[in-house]
Amino acid sequence: MKLPFTGYWNLFSRHMLAQKGRFALLVTLLVGGTGLQVAAPQIMRSFMDAAAAGKPLAALTLAAAAFIGTALVQQAVGVARSYLGQSLAWKATNELRADLAGHALSLDMGFHNDHSPGELIERIDGDMAELSSFFSQFVLGLASNGLLLLGIIVALFLEDWRAGLAFACFAAGSLALMSRFKSIAVPHQKARRQAEAALYGFVEEQLNGTEDLRANGAVGWSIRELYLRQAEVLVHSRRAALRSWLLNNATEFCMVAGMLMSFGFGYWLHAAGLATLGTAYMFVHYLNLLEEPLWEMTRQLQSFQTVGACVERLTEFLALRPEVTDPMGDDRQGDDRECVGRPEPTKAGEGHELAFSDVHFGYDGRNAVLKGISFGLRRGRILGLLGRTGSGKTTLARLVFRLYDPQRGSITLGGRDLRDSRLTDIRKRVALVTQDVQLFKATVRDNITFFDESISDERIMRAIRELELDSWLESLPGGLDTMLDSGGQGMSAGEAQLLALTRVFLRDPSLVVLDEASSRLDPATERRLERALDRLLAGRTSMVIAHRLGTLDRAHDIMILEDGGIAEYGERAALASDGSSRFSGLLRAGLEEVLA
Repeated sequence: MKLPFTGYWNLFSRHMLAQKGRFALLVTLLVGGTGLQVAAPQIMRSFMDAAAAGKPLAALTLAAAAFIGTALVQQAVGVARSYLGQSLAWKATNELRADLAGHALSLDMGFHNDHSPGELIERIDGDMAELSSFFSQFVLGLASNGLLLLGIIVALFLEDWRAGLAFACFAAGSLALMSRFKSIAVPHQKARRQAEAALYGFVEEQLNGTEDLRANGAVGWSIRELYLRQAEVLVHSRRAALRSWLLNNATEFCMVAGMLMSFGFGYWLHAAGLATLGTAYMFVHYLNLLEEPLWEMTRQLQSFQTVGACVERLTEFLALRPEVTDPMGDDRQGDDRECVGRPEPTKAGEGHELAFSDVHFGYDGRNAVLKGISFGLRRGRILGLLGRTGSGKTTLARLVFRLYDPQRGSITLGGRDLRDSRLTDIRKRVALVTQDVQLFKATVRDNITFFDESISDERIMRAIRELELDSWLESLPGGLDTMLDSGGQGMSAGEAQLLALTRVFLRDPSLVVLDEASSRLDPATERRLERALDRLLAGRTSMVIAHRLGTLDRAHDIMILEDGGIAEYGERAALASDGSSRFSGLLRAGLEEVLA
């Protein structure tokens, strides 16, 4: 994929144009700094010619003072330009980094199943670090050096058209030669960045599985795989470095040719009486000034090759589109609750809060996990969902939450097809509580509210009291201000589940999906959690994925899944009293044993 410069512009223009005022100031500093660089050799030329002509000491002192003053102002402008350029670059790239993170969160679960967190971190943060350097150094340096090159050529044309023409031809030839090499390493730099992303993803995966690796004697395999992935990075780095070496040598050739040209041209003009000694020196000085931009452009072109790979990867990443999206033409704004709460159902979902109609689903469209699922869950009813591992229980819950869309059939919530509802509305109306509660390195308050500052402490405390969790909060050293570690370290599984239930209670959803939230708790904590669940589920429609017999005591209806289909469905009491039903058999045999 060869990305034109419009690709770079499309990626960053919105964030750069938002800072037009600071950008205009940066341009002013660039032009001013370039003018000072071009003026300095002119002042030195006048000093040398004045000294050669025996001018008074005052004239020489004035020229020297002008040269020193120009150099000092030039340094100050350079510092200001560098600071402003870095600031602009970091602000723009940080905003783009936020856009990338938001885009990653909007992509389907299928994408996240195929890409590890470490890989995404490297893509969003690692590539953006390269791009920040690109903006603060390459773009700024390219503009500065381009202006300097143009200023030098204009100054030489004003001095002598032959000198200006010779330097213009030299600069054009040098740039043309370097442009031939500017993209030779991009494919290898891109491959290197991809290999590094895969390496970081592997490291993240191995660190998460440290206990299992040690317990099962797989440390040696892990280290060997690490070496193999590092070797892949090394291979692509070597290939990219070789091509960068070619670019360095091309620049060195240009500089040697330019130095020979400037000395020869200056000597010829001076010997022919067409130029003073100061003018001949000025030619050499200008070439030395030209050498720095050319070398800098060479280094920047090498950086450009790395950045080109990053921009390609980010452009490809931003081109990815989720399959689960909001309905077309739904442009309602704000945080309205039109589809939240308990709206009147349409005829298709009359009386049902949740209804499945001939739903078929398979991950990646293959190997169907759910086959022809049809049922209706009335408002205020609790459905107990049973089945062996792999029967489709968790998949069914994911469809309700619209993490995926079914390949066939429809799912309605409050009588409305999920595909006709906004994702934000569904996420407000449906709450999912799993065994694994995600906690953040933040206060209890922030973990309960998910950093929503509009939720007052009074609302939080009402929810905690409603769920009878006062004693739990009082046991924390700082109450709502207690800092939690990432991943919930320092908290028991029961405390994490209690916090998750408080989150749900604050949202006030109409449908709650529980994935056996109490399966890992000790009896005392489980009783405490069960009381909280009773308060949470009161008056709400619920679906409980069960692995233990006690979880089904509050269920009104029972559904048993087998091989992706409904093996049995009905009222709990009726199925329990029917000796020929599967559910009755499970009760007699012991749920834990049969569903293991």
